[in-house]
Amino acid sequence: MTTPHRDDPILIAGGGIGGLAAALALARKGHAVHVLEREAEFAEVGAGIQLAPNVFKMFERLELTDAILKTAVLPEALVMLDGLSGEAITRIPVNSNAFRTRFNFPYAVTYRPDLHSALLEACRAEPLIAFNNAAPVEGFEDTGSGVRVFTREGREFSGAALIAADGVWSRMREKLVGDGKPRISGHIAYRAVLPVSAVPEHLRLQAAVLWAGPKTHLVHYPLHRGEIFNLVAVFHSDRYEEGWNVFGAPDELALRFRGQHRDVLAMLERIASWRMWVLCDREPVRNWSIGRVTLLGDAAHPMLQYLAQGACMAIEDAVCLASKVEAYRSDYAAAFLAYQNARYLRTARVQLTARFYGDLYHAAGVTAELRALMLKDRTPEQAYDGVRWLYAGIDADGCQQL
Repeated sequence: MTTPHRDDPILIAGGGIGGLAAALALARKGHAVHVLEREAEFAEVGAGIQLAPNVFKMFERLELTDAILKTAVLPEALVMLDGLSGEAITRIPVNSNAFRTRFNFPYAVTYRPDLHSALLEACRAEPLIAFNNAAPVEGFEDTGSGVRVFTREGREFSGAALIAADGVWSRMREKLVGDGKPRISGHIAYRAVLPVSAVPEHLRLQAAVLWAGPKTHLVHYPLHRGEIFNLVAVFHSDRYEEGWNVFGAPDELALRFRGQHRDVLAMLERIASWRMWVLCDREPVRNWSIGRVTLLGDAAHPMLQYLAQGACMAIEDAVCLASKVEAYRSDYAAAFLAYQNARYLRTARVQLTARFYGDLYHAAGVTAELRALMLKDRTPEQAYDGVRWLYAGIDADGCQQL
């Protein structure tokens, strides 16, 4: 059993996936943690999330693998199809013997609430973790010997250090980095889930499928033990609403995907209500810590979704941060600097590569022809080579690039 440290609790602003992963990683190393969540209840929006081998290495460290796999789906392949013609562009087998041999861990897709629930249940089982809901952190003071944070309603909490895991619209980032609002990509994501029975039978594939069209793409795959299907429709648009969970306009979706393959349209027509996200990221930075305060996950390095690594990077952050706090014996300023220095190049590479993938997915005309030419004859081994840096390129502490 880990011996508890005698420091004041480490405060975590944000009870999402990254914040809970950080709380769990720190508590498992004997640190008291106090999670401050802005919403009245802990919850995650119902959408799908992909879990690559690199995050399963972190789940092993957090002793979460079995809980994740209870509800996750292990797809047979990652598939890209032409959104206009329906022709296959590429198919990458995952969870095959060759894939497992290469990366040691599986590739899964899961329902975001299932992942969040697994983390929350593990955190609630830890006596060193306390929670406060309806506590939106708006500011902080680093006193030199600790931190004080202030909520919108004027409440105050004290702790040894502060980890801001408050997302892409982080209030704490503005105080630490001061780089303004996130970069608006001009890409809009509509997300929805539907029962598997509502999916055309020939599209009920045990795969993560991406239909790549001109300035659009559609992704679908099974979730929650295969009981539901996740749909994500992305398109270029000038429309902008700050936030992550507002209702989308089906008319705009129909307009953007007009003329695409009948299977794309068949999937879209089965959804009556969509949730809309404006896709944002930021330019990479190397400094996101000052003294006893640091950022984690999207607050530190928000990225577009095209590598399916946002949550994976946040969980890597959490494991790395906890290992640095342990290594530096609760010298939080030194630990936080070591954590950011270990993480910023890897997360920056994911941020920039995700932008490139977005251009690749949304190619049109000659560029789309070149995409097909580049990818159609690629072997699984060549595909695995291309993602080795990502899937197998980090140690079990989430800090050292391999």
